[in-house]
Amino acid sequence: MNKLLLGAVTAIVALTGNVQAANYCGDFTGHYGPFDYRKRAENNLAIVENYHFTEQVANGVAGETGPVAGDIDYTLRAYPNHARALATLTMLAARTNSPQLPGAKFPTECYFERAVRYAPDDGTAYAAYGNYLNQQGKTDRALKMMEKAVQFDPENPTFNYNLGLLYVKAKKYDKASAAADKAYSLGFPLPGLRNQLAEVRKGVSTAK
Repeated sequence: MNKLLLGAVTAIVALTGNVQAANYCGDFTGHYGPFDYRKRAENNLAIVENYHFTEQVANGVAGETGPVAGDIDYTLRAYPNHARALATLTMLAARTNSPQLPGAKFPTECYFERAVRYAPDDGTAYAAYGNYLNQQGKTDRALKMMEKAVQFDPENPTFNYNLGLLYVKAKKYDKASAAADKAYSLGFPLPGLRNQLAEVRKGVSTAK
C-alpha cells in the first residue's frame, strides 16, 4: 500500500500547478488562512505558532494537540510556505519510510507541492522542496527545484551552495564550479563544496 501511495504522489505532484495536483494534494480553502509566510509580520503568525508550531513541534519532539505531524499539518495549511515547518517535515520524513506521517492530512510530498503552488515565486519554498527530494534520493528532481530556488533568489549563498552540491552529485562539474564561485563570493562559510570539487579535479588529474 505504501508503494502504491508513493507512486501516486510522485506521479501527481510532478504536475505542480496542475489541477490534478490540486485535487490530490488539496486546495487552499476551508482552513485558517492561507497566508504567505514571507508576509508574516502583516498577519497573525503568532496565533498558529503559539498553539501549533511550538519549539517542541519544530524540533520534532512531540505535538501540542496530538501527533507532531498534525500540528505541522495545521501550520502548513495556514502558511503553506512556512519555511521552518517544511524543514521540520523533512527532518521527520527522514525517520520513516512511510510516505505519509501519522496525523498528517496529506502525503509528505504534498506539503512541498502545496508550498510552491501557493507561492510560485518563493525561492525558499523551492529550496525546501529540493532539500526534501534530495533527502529522499531523488537527485534529478531536487536539482530542478534548487535551480528554481536560485532563479527566484540568485543572491542567496545557501541556495547557490546547495545547488552546487547537487550539480556535483549529478556530475555536472562545470555548473557546480560556477555555483560554488557564486556561493563563496556571497560569503558562504562551509568548505564542503570547494573540497568536493577539489577531489573531482584531483581525480581527473590523476586519471590523466
